[in-house]
Amino acid sequence: MIAATSKNKMIFQTVFFFLLLGIASILWLFWLFIGNISPSFTNYRGDIPFWANIALWEFGANFTVMPSFNYYDSLNLLSKLTPRRVWNGTKVLGSYYLSKWTGKPVQWGYPVSISVEPTTSCNLRCPECPSGLRAFTRPTGMLQTDFFRNTVDQLAADLLYLIFYFQGEPYLNPGFLDMVKYASAKGIYTATSTNAHYLNDANARKTVESGLDRLIISIDGTTQDTYEQYRVGGKLEKVLEGARNVVRWKKTLKSRTPYVFFQFLVVKPNEHQVAEIRQLARKTGVNGVRYKTAQVYDYQRDPNKLIPTIDKYSRYKRKGNGDVQVKNSLHNHCWRLWHATVITWDGLVVPCCFDKDAQHRVGDLKTGSFREVWHNEDYQNFRKRILMGRSQIDICSNCTEGTKVWG
Repeated sequence: MIAATSKNKMIFQTVFFFLLLGIASILWLFWLFIGNISPSFTNYRGDIPFWANIALWEFGANFTVMPSFNYYDSLNLLSKLTPRRVWNGTKVLGSYYLSKWTGKPVQWGYPVSISVEPTTSCNLRCPECPSGLRAFTRPTGMLQTDFFRNTVDQLAADLLYLIFYFQGEPYLNPGFLDMVKYASAKGIYTATSTNAHYLNDANARKTVESGLDRLIISIDGTTQDTYEQYRVGGKLEKVLEGARNVVRWKKTLKSRTPYVFFQFLVVKPNEHQVAEIRQLARKTGVNGVRYKTAQVYDYQRDPNKLIPTIDKYSRYKRKGNGDVQVKNSLHNHCWRLWHATVITWDGLVVPCCFDKDAQHRVGDLKTGSFREVWHNEDYQNFRKRILMGRSQIDICSNCTEGTKVWG
C-alpha cells in the first residue's frame, strides 16, 4: 500500500513538473516572440520580474505607437500554438541555454521561426541594401511554389512563425500570396515586409484573403523628397495608396488580419519626421508605427550619411577618439542560431538574415531534407564558432543580437 502511494505520488509530481514546464514554455515563447519578432511588445524591462511587466502592457486593438502590446495580434500569435510546437520550443530553448552555459553546441528540436526568400529582385535602389544595389554574387531568382510547399510540409508541425522576406520585394513573385495561403492553412503565423508599390486593389484583396497575419510596410519619410532619399526610385503616394487598399479590404471582408503597420527606418535624412509619421499612419488607417534603427555597412565612414544624430535611433556609438563602433558588446552566444533559420529562394540554408549573400551556407535543400541540414556538421560547427568567438565571424561584427533594434 505504501509502495503504491509512493508510486502515485511520484507520477503526480512528474505530471505536475511537466505541466509547469509547459506553462513556462508558453510564457517563454510568448515573450521571446513578442519581444524579438513581434512589434507588439518590445519594451520588456529586465530590471523587474516578468509578471510585473504584464502590468505595464498597453492594450489597444486599433492604432499604437510601438513598442506596446496589441491585444488581437498577440492573441492571434498565441492561437497558433499547439502542444507539439510548445514542446519543440521548450527543447530549443533548453538546448540554447545549455549551449550557452557549457560553451558546447547542443541543438534539440527544430526551428520555431524561419525566413524564406520569395525573390532577390527588387524595384527600388536603397543605398544599404544588396538587392537594391544589385551587389549579390549569388544568382537572382524566384522561389518556386512546389519547392516551398515541400519545405513547409517538412517543418509545419513544429514551426510557429514564418517570415516571407529575406532580400528583394516579395510581391514581385507571382506565386507569393498562394504560398502565404498554403502556410496559413497549416496554422503557421505568417508575416512579410514590403515596399508596398504592388499593393494595387487586386493584390490588396488577395493579401487579406490569403490569411497573412502581419504586413510590414516600409515607409521612410512623410514627404516625397525625404522618402526618396533612402527609398531610391520609390513613390510615397503609391505606398500610401497600397496601405489604404489593404485597410479598406480588411474592413470590407471584416477581417482582423493582416495586422498592418508602418516601419520607419530612422536615418539622418528623415529623423526630423519621426513625429510626423504617426500622424500619417493614423490618417492612413494602419494599426501602428514602428521605428527601426538602420544597419550601415561602412559605419566608420558612413559614405551615405545615414547614421542619425538622435542616439536612441542609432545602432552605433562614437568613441572618444572619433571611431565608431556597434553598440552591441558581441557576447559569444546568439539566440537566432538556435531558434531560427533563413532559406534563400533557391534552397540554400544560411544561419541568419545578416548573411545576405549566403557566404556562410550550412546546407542546400535541393540535395537533402531540412531535418538533415538542421543537425548537420556544418551547422553545428557554425554554432560552435559563435560560442568560441562571435567577434571573429564577419557577419556577426555588425549584428544586432543583444542590441536594441526597435526604437
